[in-house]
Amino acid sequence: MSQLPQTGEAARTAPTTTPTGFHDGELAVQRRAGSLGAAARLSGMLAPPDLTGGASRFLEARDLAVLTARDHDGTLWTSPLRGAPGFLDGHDTTLRVHALPAPGDPLAAPGPAPAQQVGLVAIDFATRRRLRVNGTLDALDDTGFTVSVDQAYGNCPQYIQQRRLEPGHGARSVAGAGTDGRHTTLDADDMRLIERADTFFLGTTHPTRGADASHRGGSPGFVRVRPDGLWWPDYPGNNMFNSLGNLAVDDTAALLFVDFATGATLHLSGSAEVRWAEPGAPGDDGGTGRRVHFTPRHLVTGRAPLRADAFSAYPRNPRLTA
Repeated sequence: MSQLPQTGEAARTAPTTTPTGFHDGELAVQRRAGSLGAAARLSGMLAPPDLTGGASRFLEARDLAVLTARDHDGTLWTSPLRGAPGFLDGHDTTLRVHALPAPGDPLAAPGPAPAQQVGLVAIDFATRRRLRVNGTLDALDDTGFTVSVDQAYGNCPQYIQQRRLEPGHGARSVAGAGTDGRHTTLDADDMRLIERADTFFLGTTHPTRGADASHRGGSPGFVRVRPDGLWWPDYPGNNMFNSLGNLAVDDTAALLFVDFATGATLHLSGSAEVRWAEPGAPGDDGGTGRRVHFTPRHLVTGRAPLRADAFSAYPRNPRLTA
């Protein structure tokens, strides 16, 4: 039986010890997709984490991470974090993040609610590499925060558009940073940003397994805007279904869109559901028969230090079919 989403105080006091292996929602989606065997071969990726060696070096070289967390009202958001290389400092099962969301971000001061489960994805667009880190926010101060890590694992380069972020590691480096445009419905500018997007970040959560941040990419237009919200096709991936598995249990979701030409950001928080259909139907660009429908409830627009000076599309982005 699905459990109800956690918000507010319940979300902040969720268990801080995460069991290993796939949870109920992931297994349910894997079973329906016919990928239980393929996913089982990757289950070792969910073993207890060790932020040493290659994982530590990858984190230390990054200048961008994306955080999924709840604000003090219990609303889930997905937000960018910029810093000079070294701002992500991982050792054993602890990650220190020497950065905070920019002013105007929905997770900016007073910052994410303490003692909650959070998810991060550290990404290098230039090399199409990414590493997901999930755990508990143990400490927050005016320079950053510390995460007690439950999971840390890499993902493949699929659907990452290659680009190089321009230098600029703080909100002050972007003209207009700190603006906070809060509203409840998509306006024309929001829709245009989404319809042009080739990349967005998805935040999901599970009542006992915590939050997760993931990357989604495709050709511009792969996210469709409709009067009742947004939807996008679910492309073939690693068959673990971490995000979709979370949504099978808890429909809470948060999206982050970025205009890499201007640094404009659009944060959306609401609910999402996975819908299944016959593979190959119009709009089923990846041929999986899965799509995700998202209904926004809270929207925040602003700017962040996220401009890019080059672009190369992932060569195997699925062709848009509708």
